[in-house]
Amino acid sequence: MKTSILKRIKELGGNINHVTGKSLQEDILSITFNTVLYQKTTDTPWGNADTEEPIYGIGEFIEQQLTVFETDKDAFYHEIIKKYYCLTEEGFGQTFWVGQLFTPFREGTPDFEEWNGDFMDDEMINLDEIVKLTKNPKPDFILLFYDYGCPDHLYISLSDPNPDNPTLFGTDHETFFSEISNEGTLEDYLNTFMTKEELLSIVKNKLEHSKNK
Repeated sequence: MKTSILKRIKELGGNINHVTGKSLQEDILSITFNTVLYQKTTDTPWGNADTEEPIYGIGEFIEQQLTVFETDKDAFYHEIIKKYYCLTEEGFGQTFWVGQLFTPFREGTPDFEEWNGDFMDDEMINLDEIVKLTKNPKPDFILLFYDYGCPDHLYISLSDPNPDNPTLFGTDHETFFSEISNEGTLEDYLNTFMTKEELLSIVKNKLEHSKNK
């Protein structure tokens, strides 16, 4: 993978110590995260990024911690990271790094036994979006991310013609591989997330702005 991708993974809390560069599969499966990920807020037709909470519910949490903020700012910021940047399943709109092989076409694997019948049925599965890029109708995949949105599962194909920066494909658990979307490159997707430092910068700016009013 590109060094810029590995750098961003590390910035976001990923462990890349076991990446060797031998293959996309080995590298992805060697990466681990001890935290969840949060996407940056963006402007939408119904809201401005600057007025949106950077993490769902964080405003209420900050209100509860304001006495700590007044007495020990370092402890206050530590409590924010401790609450949100961990492997929590409490619903904050987070994304989870998975890094798990999915092999519905590879004989002899549990995924083949469970899924191959479905994946050979053109009425249930539609891989056109993936085949258009990879030219391989029977690839191995890696489930790279899942979240609470739609699509809620993001995969890469191990037949991707650009293993240094593979394309992410999204599918939802309710339309599993019958509807697939191209979600862009891994590098671009990783850059939609906030590091811990980026979150704290947002919080600090908000608090300073409110104090100066």
